[in-house]
Amino acid sequence: MANITAKDVAELRAKTGLGMMDCKKALVEADGDMDKAVTILREKGLATAAKKESRIAADGIVKLMNKGDAYAMIEVNSETDFVAKNASFQEFVDGVLATILESKPADVDALLKATYVGTDSTVESVLVEKIAQIGEKLSIRRFVIVEGNAVSTYVHGNGSIGVLVKFDTDVADKDGFAAFAKNIALQIGAYPTPYLCREEVPASVLEEEKNILLAQIANDPANAKKPDAIKEKMVQGRISKFYDNNCLVDMTYVKDEDMKVGKYVESVAKELGGNIAIAGFFRFEKGEGIQKREENFAEEIAKMTAGK
Repeated sequence: MANITAKDVAELRAKTGLGMMDCKKALVEADGDMDKAVTILREKGLATAAKKESRIAADGIVKLMNKGDAYAMIEVNSETDFVAKNASFQEFVDGVLATILESKPADVDALLKATYVGTDSTVESVLVEKIAQIGEKLSIRRFVIVEGNAVSTYVHGNGSIGVLVKFDTDVADKDGFAAFAKNIALQIGAYPTPYLCREEVPASVLEEEKNILLAQIANDPANAKKPDAIKEKMVQGRISKFYDNNCLVDMTYVKDEDMKVGKYVESVAKELGGNIAIAGFFRFEKGEGIQKREENFAEEIAKMTAGK
């Protein structure tokens, strides 16, 4: 049997938002396997991991910048919200964005080696200097570059969420398109959006979802004894709901609950007399998937994991 530590329980609690005892029991059942424990909790209907895994768990900022038809979006993390609001920190992030647009690096490693705009120093050396100046750990986590003449952007609040959307269209210059494009960016910003359409959902993700749904049905006394054909119909109905919650074009349009996003795109294209397709999008949420320093649950968790 795996040794379940206080740290393990705290990590699963952070992922799912559930009570410590439920987390401990799941880890014991999963023999310490974190991913399996999350699945066990979902099968028992105790957690919706898909909603919990993307919770904000670190501070910092998401910012955007454009130069002509080139757009860059970046996430830079700090330890505290106080530093994220610091003018010196934000100036540094702006400089990194300008460097990205000028150098077009392939990834973060290449960016760190690039010359920081307006200096003879690398981005990495300027980052080290900024860490020493501010007194907190700073990290360039990710960035993306999008090029095109039909791009919309959105930043929520003080940089907690950033969105870049690219369109394939022949009506980008028509009145009404800019407002439409901004609405799509707002939609993506409002909800975690893993996929553009059903075709983008990996087969492995669908298979896992189906298995979890079947397990949920099996664990429900009201449904467990139903014929397999009925269970399969129930699964298909719930898979449709999965698409509604995870695929942009299948989501309910935030400004009209009677319309799907895909239908909204079609209606605007018809109204403007041309073609519009969402070519792709990026959504950065500050601290997404990064575990924050835990609150002090150590004593309580230690007692539980020791079986006291």
